[in-house]
Amino acid sequence: MLFSLMSEPFTQEQLKALVGRAALAYVVPGQVLGVGTGSTVNHFIDALADIKDQIPGAVSSSVASTQRLQALGIRVFEANQVGTLSVYIDGADEIDGQGHMIKGGGAALTREKIVAAQSGRFVCIADASKKVQVLGNFPLPVEVIPMATQRLIRQFAALGGVAGVRLKDGQPLVTDNGQHILDVRGLRIADPLGFENEVSAWPGVITVGVFAHQKALVCLLGTEQGVQTLMFP
Repeated sequence: MLFSLMSEPFTQEQLKALVGRAALAYVVPGQVLGVGTGSTVNHFIDALADIKDQIPGAVSSSVASTQRLQALGIRVFEANQVGTLSVYIDGADEIDGQGHMIKGGGAALTREKIVAAQSGRFVCIADASKKVQVLGNFPLPVEVIPMATQRLIRQFAALGGVAGVRLKDGQPLVTDNGQHILDVRGLRIADPLGFENEVSAWPGVITVGVFAHQKALVCLLGTEQGVQTLMFP
């Protein structure tokens, strides 16, 4: 019987752990950082516990991340308690070749965009499956005020998208901000900045999950060859 000398391929969780630990290199000692939300970020938070004595604490983008940080003994500040953050580290549902992203699969897009805007640099951590040529294959999350839902569904239909309210246990999911999420399928977002500008202006939209104004400047991408670093101007 022949045995391969090659090691087993990385699992997706192992790739997430690799980029989560690699992101520690972007944490600035002595400064508060921004921390995002999601399964890849959970790996970063676990790794951050190893250097927690080097930082005053973090600003978190979700209740879930706040609870995980606090459970590991990392202080969590409210965004209004601090000034500019040195860096924001978060995942993405999709990222293109310019650092534009779709985010919000975990329903935390509004707080994520707020913390990203407060930060000097956005470092995206993701596995290679998230890298795309054009945004839109992943359903676009949009946080909305519930009374505007049906009108916004019609507006997305006019753009060629099919929007539906995200459900949890058979009921509309309620975000940390007390609002609902529309997931929009069938879009091809070739101009992320223009699209973000347009949809953000629609009455009833709280946050659109295209991150073009708050794009990533660095992406740590987990690949079979290890962590690939992508830099965006």
